[in-house]
Amino acid sequence: MTRFLLIAMLCLAVQPVKGSESGDDRRDQAATAARLNAQLAIGYLKQGDVATAREKVDKALRENERDSAVQTAAALVYERLQEREVADRHYAQAIKLEPKNPELQNNYAVFQCRNGRSADGQKLFEAAARNPAYTTPEVAYANAGVCARAGGDKAKAETYFRRALDLRADFPDALLQLADLSFQKGNGLAARGLLARYFQVAPRTVDALALAVKIERAQGDESEARRYAEELQRNYPDSVQARELRGSGSP
Repeated sequence: MTRFLLIAMLCLAVQPVKGSESGDDRRDQAATAARLNAQLAIGYLKQGDVATAREKVDKALRENERDSAVQTAAALVYERLQEREVADRHYAQAIKLEPKNPELQNNYAVFQCRNGRSADGQKLFEAAARNPAYTTPEVAYANAGVCARAGGDKAKAETYFRRALDLRADFPDALLQLADLSFQKGNGLAARGLLARYFQVAPRTVDALALAVKIERAQGDESEARRYAEELQRNYPDSVQARELRGSGSP
């Protein structure tokens, strides 16, 4: 379970510029055009048209490279293109332009963790979580936990997930991650309780149902394990988890 929560960065208010063609007006028009092209780039990226996304974001950079949202759009596009060094430079430039922006800190930290820089990513997540301007610090702590876990430090990951739950007791991502860690530690009762809390506040995802099957089997409750397995097969028949269950002879 290594899903990060990426904060959307490009809900930008773009106002048309009116007035004469002074130097300031031209700069304002270029800045407006840059944001529009950055928005278009993200739209094309979501549609899977990476080539057009790159064209639009390169144009946005030419129009105004000193906009952190434009730099972030470029980072996302070049990350999708797997040009990681270029993406890294754009993320770093976005942070340089807005060093106290917690959403930028979170997103750059996600990139760092995805690319094997777990320690750097955790530091940025912690900075975002401590930032008084950040309205969802539990997201940063949960992401830090995913990052620490991916880096092999399960104890630190658990600490981060518990910090997230201290801030928001019903935060689904932290509940599911902590349930899985508890199960891996052999604490089935704690895992069951955490997963029960998760099911009260979140959709019954394929990962959660697969974990429920494992927990109930480990606890010796074959009836409950079968019920979860049947629900998984019914709702996610083409999933990897469903195929694994069928391969093991489960319903």
